[in-house]
Amino acid sequence: MVTSPTAALTDIWQQAGLAPAMRPAVALSGADPLVPSTFALGAAALASIGAAGAAAAAIHAARGGPAQRVGVAIDHALAEFRSEHHLRIDGAPVHEGWDRIAGLHRCGDGRWLRLHTNHAHHRDAALGVLGCAYDRAAVTAALQSWRAADAEDAIYAAGGVATMTRGAAEWAATPQGAAATALPALVIERIGEAPPTPLPPLAGRPLEGLRVLDLTRVIAGPVAGRTLAAHGAEVLHVTQPGGPSIPALVMDTGRGKRCAALDLRDPAQRATLAGLAAGADVFLQGYRPGAIAAHGFAPDDLAALRPGIVCVSLSAWGHLGPWSGRRGFDSLVQNANGINDDEAAAAGEDTPRPLPCQALDHASGYLLAFGAMAALLRRAEEGGSWLVRVSLAGTGEWIRRLGRIEGGLAAPGTPDPEALGWMEEGDSGFGRMRALRHAAMLSATPARWALPAMPLGSHPPAWLRG
Repeated sequence: MVTSPTAALTDIWQQAGLAPAMRPAVALSGADPLVPSTFALGAAALASIGAAGAAAAAIHAARGGPAQRVGVAIDHALAEFRSEHHLRIDGAPVHEGWDRIAGLHRCGDGRWLRLHTNHAHHRDAALGVLGCAYDRAAVTAALQSWRAADAEDAIYAAGGVATMTRGAAEWAATPQGAAATALPALVIERIGEAPPTPLPPLAGRPLEGLRVLDLTRVIAGPVAGRTLAAHGAEVLHVTQPGGPSIPALVMDTGRGKRCAALDLRDPAQRATLAGLAAGADVFLQGYRPGAIAAHGFAPDDLAALRPGIVCVSLSAWGHLGPWSGRRGFDSLVQNANGINDDEAAAAGEDTPRPLPCQALDHASGYLLAFGAMAALLRRAEEGGSWLVRVSLAGTGEWIRRLGRIEGGLAAPGTPDPEALGWMEEGDSGFGRMRALRHAAMLSATPARWALPAMPLGSHPPAWLRG
């Protein structure tokens, strides 16, 4: 049985601890399958984007704004789950730039291993373990002397990232799979005492006057920041100077944000971030578990620094289980947790079959944004400091629980966003940008990005108003 998008949204709303009466009218239109997958990706897109839109409308109403209707169409939502693919700069597509040795390799025991080498340090770690040239054929040849599970462990131990392809039952039988299976779509918990923090007085947009520190990269975390910016939040994206990045993703997810750079190894720059956090409503971070905490910005530290703060944390594998401290990416998670194996089996294929979009990343991004807004609503009523947790592994389990679509692999795919008027164009720090509009339609406060995407580090590390 497949869960309806509306039922999925209702469940997310309840998990966040929000009263049903707070939810505005939400119309989620369309049904799976639309993209070639046996998983209910349309339901996941509608529910996650719809929940974020509904929370924005609820915040606006709580500030004294008019009741709004929220609408999300499945074709637009699924197009937004591939927003990076629709990006154009000066009329030309911008490719993600997958590394030439990334992806699937057959190992000596006949099992598949997926490498993620889009960041140079991850690539170098994998090559160091395998002792081979930077060449796809050389990597596959080197892996003939490895068991896939051993290569997975060795590459991780060397600072790289890789996962062995597993079936769903095999994943569930591992300690990490068992931990992930227990994860809900999101976890919201109170982590400190503080008096209620009223929402700012009514402004033109739902999140106007609220500040978000965005310490994330790649897709999921930056999508969350982009979503909060679409509803008016002041989002300051802080990255490490010279840190790894994927240009197409920086461009696509940078809309609506200002971008600063801080080196947290420098005490003075660490103090600057602490000053920013003291004035923030939301601290969103998506680095490897423990990385930001090691610099003094663990959730408990932030709650002491700024009572009433909402900490929003993204991880790859979840906060439970032996892999909770591991780094990871969407493609690696859906390879490890049985999703790729399930899709291959449905297609009658031997090679693991990825989902047609980075669904774990994009759904996690909207769940992060929703969780942040839910926590803001709760701190206004209940007080307290809050922690929101979302993981790619937990999102994968949530998508699995939505059900499977018979014959879904034959679906045609989303229509052309250009033909349906879903694209917008404007100047950016990268050239003339044409990009996809946000899929959640709010009747009184349409989502929009007031600032163009800019290169990382383009702005000073300061709030617009002191």
